[in-house]
Amino acid sequence: MPDPSPSRSPHRIRVDDPADPRLDDVRDLNRSDTRPDLPGGKGLVIAEGALIVPRLAGSRFPLRCIVGTPPRLDALDDDLASGDPAARAAALSVPWYEVDRPVLAAAVGFDMHRGLLGVADRAPEPAVADVVAGARTLLVLEGVGDHENIGAMFRNAAGMGVDGVLFGAACADPLYRRSVRVSMGHVLRTPFAHLPGTTTTWQRSLDGLRREGFRIVAMTPGEGSVPLWEAMAHDKVAILVGAEGPGLTEHAMRAADVRARIPMAEGTDSLNVATAAAIAFYERLRF
Repeated sequence: MPDPSPSRSPHRIRVDDPADPRLDDVRDLNRSDTRPDLPGGKGLVIAEGALIVPRLAGSRFPLRCIVGTPPRLDALDDDLASGDPAARAAALSVPWYEVDRPVLAAAVGFDMHRGLLGVADRAPEPAVADVVAGARTLLVLEGVGDHENIGAMFRNAAGMGVDGVLFGAACADPLYRRSVRVSMGHVLRTPFAHLPGTTTTWQRSLDGLRREGFRIVAMTPGEGSVPLWEAMAHDKVAILVGAEGPGLTEHAMRAADVRARIPMAEGTDSLNVATAAAIAFYERLRF
């Protein structure tokens, strides 16, 4: 008897067993020790949902497979048909595993209501010089360990014209699944690279940005900071932000050209780091 709901496209492969090894790339996504997106393990890039999977397909990361429920795969087929031809070509070059929602939940370890996953291999990072070349506004992070904050900053950066992101020491993985999701896939599109050095030496890399004409602006409410709009009035600016709570280290602030603050209402002294960065990006758009 024929399948009552056959796949719409020949690249779709039905999988009914959650233990099927073809689902290993999305298995146990909530396991902190064996997640497939761990850099030390499989090191995969995992995108979730109808907006982000096409962005993964159109990115520099080599696609491996797509996994989804029949309605989500149907919608993806339609979206790709009217979208970026390169993304569609990449998506059609890999298997699409069609699963029912309970099978997907059993494989990934929780009920995934988005019902759609894309999986890719990591690609080599651009060189720092390639991220800097041609840039006018950069974001530099120090010690930012929260994946959601990293994702939010990438989303804000993409929306407000930041050209690239540079990571100092002690930052979380920007390609962790939660960062990709919160960024709405913009971490897959916005160039980023890691600066060399340890927690007390990476700041020396800021001299290279200065030689390229960048003013290094350290975001801090502390003593000696100028109003944000004063710091942004320069041809090239690198906005330096630190971890939620402790903020930038003194090493980093000493390596900056200027310290800048966001004016705050009485009785408050700081904002979430992603929010503060977004305000800096907005202020930068004026120049």
